[in-house]
Amino acid sequence: MRIAGLQKLTLLDFPEHTAATVFLPGCNFRCPFCHNAALVLGPSDATGDTPVEEFFAFLDKRHGLLDGVCITGGDPLLQPDLADFCARIKRAGFAVKLDTNGSFPDRLRELVESGLVDFVAMDVKNAPGRYAETIGVPGFDVAPVAASIDYLRSDAVPYEFRTTVVRELHEPADLIALSCWIAGARAWHLQSFADADTVLAGPGALHAWDPADLEALLPELRKAIPNTQLRGV
Repeated sequence: MRIAGLQKLTLLDFPEHTAATVFLPGCNFRCPFCHNAALVLGPSDATGDTPVEEFFAFLDKRHGLLDGVCITGGDPLLQPDLADFCARIKRAGFAVKLDTNGSFPDRLRELVESGLVDFVAMDVKNAPGRYAETIGVPGFDVAPVAASIDYLRSDAVPYEFRTTVVRELHEPADLIALSCWIAGARAWHLQSFADADTVLAGPGALHAWDPADLEALLPELRKAIPNTQLRGV
C-alpha cells in the first residue's frame, strides 16, 4: 500500500468525525478539474510517501483525538490491498470513510458488506450523457457508476454524493438531469470548482460558476434530492 499523502486532521471531510486523511495514488478517470493531478497520473517516484508503519504509529498516538480516517485518491478502490488496510484501521479503533468515483461497484459492495467502511462519499460527475466528456475518458460506459449509485441509495452504508461544478462542463440542464439520475439520495453536495496550479487541465483552463447562479438552481435540484447543499461556495 502506497500512502502518497497524509493530512493529519480534517474537521470537514468525515461528517460528525474528527479524522486524518490518507491519499492513495492512481485513478482510472482523467477529470480535467481534478486538483490531485500528481496522484491521478500515478508518479513512479515514491519520494514523499508516508510509510504504512509510520502512518499506523501516528494513529496509535491519536486515540481520543481522532475518530476516523478518510481514504481518498485518486480512487482508492484501485488498490488491491485496500481491504487489508481498512481492516487494520478498524482494528486500531478508528472509523473508515471511503471516497470513490463509483466505477468499481463490486469492490465497493465487498468492502461495505465486510464491515470495513463506515461512510462513503461518491463523486457523481455529471448527467449520463456528458459523463465521458467530464471524466476525460472517451466512450466511458456509465453502467458501473449507475450500479454504485443504486447500491448506495439502498442505504447499505451512510453515504453522500458530491459534484464539482465547472462552468465549461455543467449547464443547468445537466445538473437537473443529474439530480433526476440520483433522485432520492440521502445527501448531495455541490462544490464549486476552484482553480489551482495542480489542476489536471492546467491553471486558467476552467472556471467556476457564479455562486448566485448555484443558489438560484437549488430549489429545482431539491425537487429530486431535498438534502442538496452547497459546500465551499
